[in-house]
Amino acid sequence: MGSSSLFSLIFCFLVLFNCCFAQIEQVTSQHGQQQQGQRRSQQNECQFDRINALEPARKFRSEAGVTEIWDENDQQFQCAGVVVIRHTINQRGLLLPAYSNTPKLIYIDQGRGFHGAVIPGCPETFQSSGQNSRDRRESSQDHHQKVRQVREGDVVALPSGVADWFYNNGDSPLVLVQLLDTSNAANQLDQDFRKFFLAGNPQQELQSQRSSYQSGQHEGESRRHKQERYRNIFGGFDERLLAEAFNVDTKLARRMKNENDNRGIIVRVQHELQVVSPQQSREEEEREREHQRRPGGRGNGLEETFCNARLKHNINNPERADVFNPHAGRLTTVNSLNLPILRYLQLSAQRGVLYPNALMSPNWNINAHSICYITRGSGRIQIVGDNGQAVFDGQVREGQVITAPQNFAAVKKAGSQGLEWVSFKTNDNAQISQLAGRISVIRAIPEDVLANAFQISREDARRLKNNREEVSVFSSSQQSQFGRD
Repeated sequence: MGSSSLFSLIFCFLVLFNCCFAQIEQVTSQHGQQQQGQRRSQQNECQFDRINALEPARKFRSEAGVTEIWDENDQQFQCAGVVVIRHTINQRGLLLPAYSNTPKLIYIDQGRGFHGAVIPGCPETFQSSGQNSRDRRESSQDHHQKVRQVREGDVVALPSGVADWFYNNGDSPLVLVQLLDTSNAANQLDQDFRKFFLAGNPQQELQSQRSSYQSGQHEGESRRHKQERYRNIFGGFDERLLAEAFNVDTKLARRMKNENDNRGIIVRVQHELQVVSPQQSREEEEREREHQRRPGGRGNGLEETFCNARLKHNINNPERADVFNPHAGRLTTVNSLNLPILRYLQLSAQRGVLYPNALMSPNWNINAHSICYITRGSGRIQIVGDNGQAVFDGQVREGQVITAPQNFAAVKKAGSQGLEWVSFKTNDNAQISQLAGRISVIRAIPEDVLANAFQISREDARRLKNNREEVSVFSSSQQSQFGRD
């Protein structure tokens, strides 16, 4: 082969390689863009001068509980592309099965109960004890998918389109705080949150009331909710087709529509709910914790298949704290490293506990919005935007929600009764950068740079860098040591 032919062959190979590499790069780039999803459409909605700590805007009573929804039209929720809902389920109350168009994180703020998630294509691995008859249709056994026990402090992750339900089998109300990520790539409809109920006769007001729609949508679409009567999914099907699909009579198919059901979406179970759920002993809980602590026990590709993936992780146990200061408080994080399914949801959460008058280091979220729900106590929060002006500076209390947009700097200080919260983050591995403390950005800058930047002496610069040896959560014991000058 001549040198010219060899050169031509090499040239063709390089061209082919570059084309393949370009295609791979394009696919990778498209995948990355898809992971960001529709969140980019929210970027122009993050221009504001003021954020408020909000109470629920709408409240709806059901037979066995209450549902509260924060105003999704508020600019902070439109900026983050999320919706926040709180369900309070009374004893023996059942939150009816439903699925939504968005992935969601659910924080168990109070109580305990059962949670069922029906994942398509997964087997019915739980079955009750009963006598089998020759005709399977007459079997006394009940087969269903896995039922999980949930308790205070659990974070439950649920992919988009997966139907789930909750039941309160405890002695106190079961309180669920849900974050629905409407701007997630998994939602290909619009920026409304949509609940598709499999039973009951839900109120119209439970659906999205968002008044501002993205460009390109028809004006008449904004009146959709006012023109429709809301029913469960089966309410829109012909009862004869339903009867044929389920191989039942039309009378039973008609009952599935729940047309005259006025119980709401949280109904009272007349007798104790009969489901199959093994009781988890303390020894089993400890083995589960040990399994989660082992590096080899995370995401090995076998147990983290969709059908048997872990959907919950408790962040209320002080032993699981990622940061702990005996004089100030603790921080506990759940992300895709300790709950791998969050990698698909692109969400995470952090629980914070500040002791009375303690302080969390000023910080900003590098790669996520942070939606903070106050679970206990009260305190002061400041949030500062890119123009150096505070978009929020005020007191917060239990039950309020406030959003710190990506890159906005924030600081929390507990009141006399302490401050506790859970922050939902719009990234599966959310990261923060701290402004003060031992691992802060100020600590990492040379003294001379700080001295010249702030026009201060080297001694003052040294104090800025080194006077806080704590990490993330600070005690209040040092606040008056150097005065307030």
